[in-house]
Amino acid sequence: MGSESRRRLFVEANLAEGARVALTEDQSHRLLHVLRAGRGTALALFNGRDGEWRAELAETGKKRALLRVGERLRAQEPEAGPWLVFAPIKRGPLDLLTEKATELGASVLLPVRTRHTDAQRVNTARLGAIAVEAAEQCGRLTVPEVRAPQPLDALIAAWPAPRRLIVLDETGGGVPIVSAIAALGDAPAAILVGPEGGFAQSELDALRSLTFAVGVDLGPRILRAETAAIAALACWQALRGPDRGIAFQPSP
Repeated sequence: MGSESRRRLFVEANLAEGARVALTEDQSHRLLHVLRAGRGTALALFNGRDGEWRAELAETGKKRALLRVGERLRAQEPEAGPWLVFAPIKRGPLDLLTEKATELGASVLLPVRTRHTDAQRVNTARLGAIAVEAAEQCGRLTVPEVRAPQPLDALIAAWPAPRRLIVLDETGGGVPIVSAIAALGDAPAAILVGPEGGFAQSELDALRSLTFAVGVDLGPRILRAETAAIAALACWQALRGPDRGIAFQPSP
């Protein structure tokens, strides 16, 4: 795809050959002043609906960039990754979790409040921005939806059938995660990771009683919440991802 593979932007506008797309002020600043792009610079655009398109920088202003869309590079593809349901954690680890969950194909990021949740406030706008940047970097054609936090019991009460729930059981009482994912077949699923202090016993008892949930074990070591979530998503990607594998890219 050439030089535009390093300049990839998510936009809200519809994409079609010949269309003109005005970037937001933040996007314009990034493109013009951070990436030092000039007229004619090639890049790629995606919006989660129309696939990926080649574009070039057509017009510039002090706080404005206008792109002209060329040919389509990739058709839109299904990216039906799992939901990631997580108890909010501290800001740094949560930012890391959002970035890596996006790279590993999560389709929804859904914070839940549990009995032992310490971080009660979640800046969903910031997480959404992190998810957009990660999607631009990793080459996926969609950006995960970041939903508003809700209590765990309310989430369970309104759980959508037939989506299954993979519960990361820190007590070691679950089945191996690889076996659980394989047993799901093509069923949609979500991965639930608890807070840094673990689930309360009453929460574990309630989760174990659910017919749509399965507890899983990630091995003998004690993992941080963000590590456990990333490990579980990596297992899912390896077993259920669209290409059954992960392309590795060196860090910048």
